[in-house]
Amino acid sequence: MSMESTLAPAPTVDGAAGGYRPTATLSFRTELRRQASRRRTQLSLGFMVLLPLVILLAFEFGGTGDGGGGDRGQFAALADIGRSSGLNFALFTLLVSASFLLVVVVALFCGDTVASEANWGSLRYLLAVPVPRGRLLGSKLLVALFYSLVSLLLLTGVALLAGTLRYGWHPLRTTVAGDVAPGSAVLRLLGIVAYLAVTLLIVAGLAFLLSVSTDAPLGAVGGAVLLQILSGILDQITALGSIRVILPTHYGDAWLGLISNPIQTEDMVKGAIAALVYAAGFFGLAWWHFLRKDVVS
Repeated sequence: MSMESTLAPAPTVDGAAGGYRPTATLSFRTELRRQASRRRTQLSLGFMVLLPLVILLAFEFGGTGDGGGGDRGQFAALADIGRSSGLNFALFTLLVSASFLLVVVVALFCGDTVASEANWGSLRYLLAVPVPRGRLLGSKLLVALFYSLVSLLLLTGVALLAGTLRYGWHPLRTTVAGDVAPGSAVLRLLGIVAYLAVTLLIVAGLAFLLSVSTDAPLGAVGGAVLLQILSGILDQITALGSIRVILPTHYGDAWLGLISNPIQTEDMVKGAIAALVYAAGFFGLAWWHFLRKDVVS
């Protein structure tokens, strides 16, 4: 065997080791496995399965929910008919989860992904492998969005399955559109899930921006959740007038238009456009900041 055959591959013209391919570092599949092994991923997905079952038990042991009378709002109305079918149960589960629980889960996946690496001191070693910064961000963001979507689908699917097993496969009952046939109701439910996925991109983008800006995962996650809550509070202040339309949460409940008759989609279109604009801005700022950031942890 010649001496040359025992030596490491010669460096390329740009100084990289021979055989090094940037596109082969930290692939989507690799990051997917890394995140799947983390306890926070397992607990979050597990809670998505557990929550519909907890709500089901609450319905079983919490009384009929028919008392009180009066106009108690859309929430109470949907709660009253939540046991009429599996579709109604899934709809109610989404209603109670959309404004806070799903926000926390999405913020957790997208806010913890880069900040946790910095907090552990492993971020600079990942970049020294070397993993190109753009590829690292892309892999981590895609995996975070993937698990966020899985959480939403898991919550909806388990709620629909558990509700159907307990309450049956009947038309969707609504307070404003009467009964909706199961086939049409499934399409409306899918539309609601799709709209929630789009609007949650705002949370994902903000959490990801904070994640690349801090070494504290809790700060990134908590910051995204708190700003979302603040937006919701400001949106309730009618004195702000038309200024409220620029708030990220202003069109958060627009999906209720899908359970009206006829279907109301105008606010959903506005909400989807606003969410995509906000998300693009947050993701763009995250990329711009991280590519110029001096990573020391």
